[in-house]
Amino acid sequence: MLVQALRNIQEQFGFLPREEMEALSASTGVPLHRIHEVASFYPLYRLTPPCKGTVKVCRDMACHLKGSPEVLKSLQSIQGQLGAKELEVGGISCLGQCDAPVAALINDHHVYRGMNAEQLANLARLAAAGAELPHQHPDLSPIPWRINPYQGKAPYEALRQFVAKGLDANSVLKPLEDSGLRGMGGAGFPTFRKWSAVRGAPGKTKYVVCNADESEPGTFKDRELLRRAPCLVIEGMILAALVTGAEKGYLYIRHEYPDELQALQKEMARAAEEKLIGQNVLGTGKTFDLEIFVSPGGYVQGEESALLEAIEDRRGEPRNKPPFPVFEGLFGKPTVINNVETLSWVPAILLQGGAWYRDAGVRGAPGLRLVSISGDIQRPGVYEVPFGQTVRELLETAGGINPGRTLQAIATSGPSGGFLPAEIPINLLPPKFVKEKLPADATHLNILDLQLDLNTVGQMGGMLGAACVVYDNTRDLVENALNCVSFYRNESCGKCVPCRMGSQKLVDILENLLHGKGSRQELQLIADLGETMGMTSICGLGQVASNPITSVLKYFPQSLEKYLAPEANAKSPSAGGHS
Repeated sequence: MLVQALRNIQEQFGFLPREEMEALSASTGVPLHRIHEVASFYPLYRLTPPCKGTVKVCRDMACHLKGSPEVLKSLQSIQGQLGAKELEVGGISCLGQCDAPVAALINDHHVYRGMNAEQLANLARLAAAGAELPHQHPDLSPIPWRINPYQGKAPYEALRQFVAKGLDANSVLKPLEDSGLRGMGGAGFPTFRKWSAVRGAPGKTKYVVCNADESEPGTFKDRELLRRAPCLVIEGMILAALVTGAEKGYLYIRHEYPDELQALQKEMARAAEEKLIGQNVLGTGKTFDLEIFVSPGGYVQGEESALLEAIEDRRGEPRNKPPFPVFEGLFGKPTVINNVETLSWVPAILLQGGAWYRDAGVRGAPGLRLVSISGDIQRPGVYEVPFGQTVRELLETAGGINPGRTLQAIATSGPSGGFLPAEIPINLLPPKFVKEKLPADATHLNILDLQLDLNTVGQMGGMLGAACVVYDNTRDLVENALNCVSFYRNESCGKCVPCRMGSQKLVDILENLLHGKGSRQELQLIADLGETMGMTSICGLGQVASNPITSVLKYFPQSLEKYLAPEANAKSPSAGGHS
């Protein structure tokens, strides 16, 4: 595989020497321009030798709230002391450590969390001196989540029972249908339908792919599953393969998760030893070869078709749809692509029944989920909660807002859903939602009363993802909207011109605004840009890139007033004037 061969070269040399790429071209028969095309696309690869030490500070959502811009400035002063040839300092997109900001990546291999400026300065000096860096060991202790039915027990019992039943696909598909399990990566597609579609697709060659490229700012739940219970995702993949007829699987994991990668490798070795993967799985005569594919980087790789492009040794740019992966996925063959959490729920559902999972939800919503919560909250972390719980209940689970502060906004889907205020006037809510969900005399929706399930949040015009980031009343939402929009600008793959140009234009508008140079005309352009990008972008990145600032325009117009240039303040922006 070209992508992984390039990774091996970089592991050896620290970058991609031209002579090594030429040798790779000669040995594989792949033209050099194709190799360079791939190498120049992914953030992981370096085409020139690195400095002795490199420090990249996370700049997104939770780390931004914790002061990463100031940390970065202090490190840049150290870079000035040591010299640019000795130390490279810069920002990096979310490292998936949002529960312990500030996070940093040092020398491309060492991820640190919960760092302050002084601690990172000491590590930066060690890196620049070529000294050995300490390893920050993660917590690997199990958590008594219901998703893991094997607390203190031998794993893979669901798989063994399926084999004992003669590989009856209905014994898996029916409980999944009864459970109402949906994709936990954001799309929310029913799991049993996806597996059924691939099972019924013509052709012998099929694939199972796990998407563990968790890169959405504020999201780190899959990290915890991979770290604490890797057996669950592996068992889910094996079951998906036996049900659909796939003989090959890829577990696609982000390269910034080295400890999770190690946990997976250890668990895969055990699974191979117990004949759970490889040839003749548990004596069934079935084959399932499982391979870990380490991502070469980039947020857009979390989009399922971009992920497939990377495995196929191309630039990880999203594909046009249709066709959908269940019919034409990896190498043009029917493919199951599921998120880590989705696959990890399957063993418990099979052992305890679809109704067990479905009925664990509250207020009419089916099921359970893992949610990552961070920001201005007392106990950031991953929590197993029922669908249908309220925002109030979620915040209480995480210890509540920090003392002396009040809730200003919550992002219920990381940056992609924008910011929801503590109270929403009913004139800014869809009439159907107001009629069905609010009392007849209501004038506002108290966001603390909002039920967190896909239908309810979608009906009120919001998005429900795996990440909730909390903002208290001291935060500047315009400045934080710029932080979120900058993330999308930084991570756009550039394939769609409206996304590439539009995301940069959104950043320009907000930077002008924060410097007192903004105008109401530019604010009106934001809505037009967002609509154009939403209609013309192939993947979700471009479709949601404007949401952080359009949500501020809609729900927090007063936050913009202090930034508008004097001549632009003749009229105040009306609430709800933009959507």
